[in-house]
Amino acid sequence: MTQGCGFIDCEDAPSSEVECDIWNDDCPEGSKCMPWANDGGSSWNATRCTPIDPNPDSVGEPCKAEESALSGVDSCDAGAMCWNVDHRTLEGYCIQLCQGSSEVPQCPAGTVCRIQSDGVLFACLPLCDPLAQDCPEGEVCIPYYDGQFLCYFDGSGEDGDYGDPCEYANSCSAGLYCINPEYVPDCPAAGCCSPFCDTTKPNLCPGEGVECIPWYEEGSAPDGYENVGICRIPQ
Repeated sequence: MTQGCGFIDCEDAPSSEVECDIWNDDCPEGSKCMPWANDGGSSWNATRCTPIDPNPDSVGEPCKAEESALSGVDSCDAGAMCWNVDHRTLEGYCIQLCQGSSEVPQCPAGTVCRIQSDGVLFACLPLCDPLAQDCPEGEVCIPYYDGQFLCYFDGSGEDGDYGDPCEYANSCSAGLYCINPEYVPDCPAAGCCSPFCDTTKPNLCPGEGVECIPWYEEGSAPDGYENVGICRIPQ
């Protein structure tokens, strides 16, 4: 199991406690302002100054957290944090924290700034292709705002196959997404998993009456995403 909230929006995260300024790092020299879970839970809910490793790992490199997956203490350089940390091994990889401001966040090309947990966490997450599911191991490609798709923790656990009940955006296995029950035959819950599909290929969607329906309205798909569809019952 990896770090972080089960739901991409982390709506159940506790109220945040800010001890340092994430956007304008005001920590003493040799330390960095980091998000962490001050209650030992699974959601970032506070910030604190933590020491910078004397031989830090760079963005994209493997890293290791200390104490716990959400302690805020890790081997990444300033301006970065250890992401997708395994709770058992405390290993992950370094991602860049967003620069700029909460009003105008900045991230490298190919990533998007994801702000969550009452603003104590702001990370540059990779954009991805839902048909290729080209995210790092342990992550899934799911929709974000503004028509984009980004990589986020895989929260499916032992479930997440077609027709399985789901509750959150990242509750399905790679290649599937949690959609409304009326779109999946005999869905027994508030949502069920169904696969993304390529609208230019023959319909291979599972389930009686299920078709590959375009994800975007006609003419609104971003470049490279024109063929993205989702398997569902047409309405």
